[in-house]
Amino acid sequence: MSQLPASPRVSVIIPAHNEADAIGLVLAEIPAGLVQEVVVVDNNSTDNTSAAAAAAGATVLREPRPGYGYACLAGMAHCYAAPIVPVPDIIVFLDGDHSDYPADLPDLLAPLLRGEADLVIGSRALGQRESGALLPQQVFGNWLATRLLRLRYGGQFTDLGPFRAVRTTALQQLGMADKTYGWTVEMQIKAARQGLRIVEVPVRYRRRIGTSKVSGTIRGTLGAGYKILWTIYRYW
Repeated sequence: MSQLPASPRVSVIIPAHNEADAIGLVLAEIPAGLVQEVVVVDNNSTDNTSAAAAAAGATVLREPRPGYGYACLAGMAHCYAAPIVPVPDIIVFLDGDHSDYPADLPDLLAPLLRGEADLVIGSRALGQRESGALLPQQVFGNWLATRLLRLRYGGQFTDLGPFRAVRTTALQQLGMADKTYGWTVEMQIKAARQGLRIVEVPVRYRRRIGTSKVSGTIRGTLGAGYKILWTIYRYW
């Protein structure tokens, strides 16, 4: 792949479902000067997520179809179309529940800026986690999924963390398609299969604001676990 420009354009995509209490805090913590556009995708929220994000200066999109992948795909389509600013050189994915630390963004971008990576995954397993930030089922699910990925593809994955940065050209090459819980693992599988340079960096992780739509319910936990394992099997 070609070299990134000296001052690459960076866009952040934040899928958000009912994150009115958290999204303003997340946006306030994104380091100034690093990012040209922050896109919050309101994923079928029933609260004031859109208004809170707009008040904090984000570009707000609405994706009425529920699903993490749907929200990410909507944000990507916006970035590719570049209606306001040029197409970004790097796209960052970040959760809107205040569990990730946007202040860790420079560490996430560093391997890309040095020309050492095409995809950088923020690893909560390698970083510092607040007590209770990851529930036991999440820890086990990450361990099982990353073990299967290492077994099949040889990559040294430790996490399926949502906080990640990728070169836009690499992301376009992946042909992302998953609409729901399989999004993160699909990206890692396809990146490994296509021989992209993948780097993990330690990131901090804290308890989210509000109840998780995935790990906070039995239905969400089982649904996410099934979809992740099915995605790994489907590409096996």
